[in-house]
Amino acid sequence: MRPITNLIIYEDDLSRIVACLNMLNRKARSRAVLLIDKSGQLIACTGETDGLDVTSLGSLAAGHTAAAGALAQLLGDEEFVFVFHEGERNHLHFSIIGGRVILMIVADQGSPVGLVRLYIKKFSRDIDEIFQELTGRPESVSGEGRFLSESGFGDLTDDDFEQLFNRR
Repeated sequence: MRPITNLIIYEDDLSRIVACLNMLNRKARSRAVLLIDKSGQLIACTGETDGLDVTSLGSLAAGHTAAAGALAQLLGDEEFVFVFHEGERNHLHFSIIGGRVILMIVADQGSPVGLVRLYIKKFSRDIDEIFQELTGRPESVSGEGRFLSESGFGDLTDDDFEQLFNRR
């Protein structure tokens, strides 16, 4: 399995990922859904994330997953693919998808644990399929699609920059 490093995610890829996360969030009746790479970088999130420090959650989720993986190995397993934490008001569900990314569900008392687990299994397959497609692409992709990092600057010419800075 290829690592997620240097993975190119186009806007349409991200749209597909976010659509899966939105559907999972709605069906599982969770507060928020985060998709994080194993280094702790947030790939996408959906739901009630305004009051959440998603950057810190991503970093801590990656550390948690690494620690859980070390515990699993001490017990003779490769990794724990699903970890659940129950708090007084919130629950956290961690799932490793395809050994590549961490799916983190933030749920409250109104989100039945069994329902969340059921939908995690279904949508994990969908998300894994997307990442299999992404990692199966050749290293140099033809110019189709837009990189997320382009932010529209790819359409600008040198003349546009000259006019912008009045250097003519």
